Amino acid sequence: MARSKLYRAQMETYDRQRFYPLGDAVQVIKKFPHVKFDETVELAVKLGIDTRQSDQAIRGALALPHGTGKNVRVVVAAEGDAAKAARDAGADEVGFADLLAKIQGGWLEFDVMIATPDAMREVRKLGRVLGPRGLMPNPKTGTVSDDAAAAVREAKGGRIEYRADRGGCIHVPVGKVSFTETALKENIEAVIHVINRARPPGAKGTYLVSCTLASTMSPGVRLDSREFTRS
Repeated sequence: MARSKLYRAQMETYDRQRFYPLGDAVQVIKKFPHVKFDETVELAVKLGIDTRQSDQAIRGALALPHGTGKNVRVVVAAEGDAAKAARDAGADEVGFADLLAKIQGGWLEFDVMIATPDAMREVRKLGRVLGPRGLMPNPKTGTVSDDAAAAVREAKGGRIEYRADRGGCIHVPVGKVSFTETALKENIEAVIHVINRARPPGAKGTYLVSCTLASTMSPGVRLDSREFTRS
């Protein structure tokens, strides 16, 4: 595969075979030559789980200590006082029948959808539209809530969702290249802590098989996952 000049320049700045302590890996990512836009920094974690077992499904959400650096567009399906509270909390769009009809018609210009439990009876009908895009509200990720205002504030403040795919891998954003080293490090530590706590009782052997850090346009930097096992 042909690599860009930028990519080749980045690969020359670090040891691709080395497993870096977290602090050193963040420094490598920060020191890479970068493009002009503020790249997202992403963490990839390979887990030693059997995804064929329903009790080993890893999924959840957390609020990053320093947010994601992204302007998150939030819509809320709610009525009455819950709708007003969500609007006051900063939701980009709030509605019920009108909002659901708009989404059914193909409008998907949002990043997170929140719904009250009462609204879910109608929201579920949009499963074929929202499900494949990862936008379906779910109680496990805090996007189905009686407190719509709090859910909006969390989503706007940097809450991320994580989910292991069929290969047992989790990919999540942990900030921007412009973040300080401390902010990136603390965001990553928060993600790893939550993933460690989510270890299924039935998982055998090594749980954190590998961890890799990368920015939008960079190669991956391998982390020494033993550091997280000890913590």
